[in-house]
Amino acid sequence: MNISLSPELEKFVQNKVSSGFYTSTSEVIRESLRLMHTHDNLQQQSIRRLDQAIEIGMKQLDSGHKISARESYNKLKAKIDNIAKTKT
Repeated sequence: MNISLSPELEKFVQNKVSSGFYTSTSEVIRESLRLMHTHDNLQQQSIRRLDQAIEIGMKQLDSGHKISARESYNKLKAKIDNIAKTKT
């Protein structure tokens, strides 16, 4: 596989190898891809949790559970904030 990097990214990769933490440019790229894969998985999990929370809220509304728009907003915002915290 052949890839092209911007000069900034190429310098970044070279600096990683020069630091001694990585032994080759390939190792830096592989680690970057592993991290991207992990990030994507975490993002998908967050989306699934948010979808589940929305589904629970919709079922509660359908069953006659009444909540104010403000209360609904606050609960949804808290869930989103919790999801965002788990990503960092």
